[in-house]
Amino acid sequence: MESTIIDLKSRRSIRQFKAEPIDPEKLKKIVEAGTWAPSGMGRQSAKMVVIQNAEVIRRLSRLNASFMPGFDGDPFYGATTVIVVLADRSVSTYVEDGSLVLGNLLNAAHAVGVGSCWIHRAREEFDSEEGRALLREWGIEGDYAGIGHCILGVPASGNQPEAKPRKAGYVTYVK
Repeated sequence: MESTIIDLKSRRSIRQFKAEPIDPEKLKKIVEAGTWAPSGMGRQSAKMVVIQNAEVIRRLSRLNASFMPGFDGDPFYGATTVIVVLADRSVSTYVEDGSLVLGNLLNAAHAVGVGSCWIHRAREEFDSEEGRALLREWGIEGDYAGIGHCILGVPASGNQPEAKPRKAGYVTYVK
């Protein structure tokens, strides 16, 4: 149990990756952890799309970057795997459900030695016509909202960013 706390405290967002795929067994464990995320009333409104096709990742990266005026880089930092987390808008807790899936993915990735980072703008992407077209191409029907992307890869270096100090007043106890 203590190892879970250590993992939670030591995980950092990784933004530099080697151009090599992650181990399939590790990916399987990460994705499975996502399926075990808590959800409102156990409805499991989230859906994950695991992308390892380089051309699809480039297409998604360009779409994501289009929502950042003046940005001309890769918002996925060269990650070889992108997990898009969507959630069914008809469920009142869809944002929370998808966010919990993303949290599980990020923490599981760290636990198995894979670098990860949450990338935003999925809502804008999948509310756009191009994003809705991607969902149709992937065979996803229904009213799904983009919650976020979990980018995964082999970290480019052994250096991990330092944690920022925890802010004062982060917790208030009421007894």
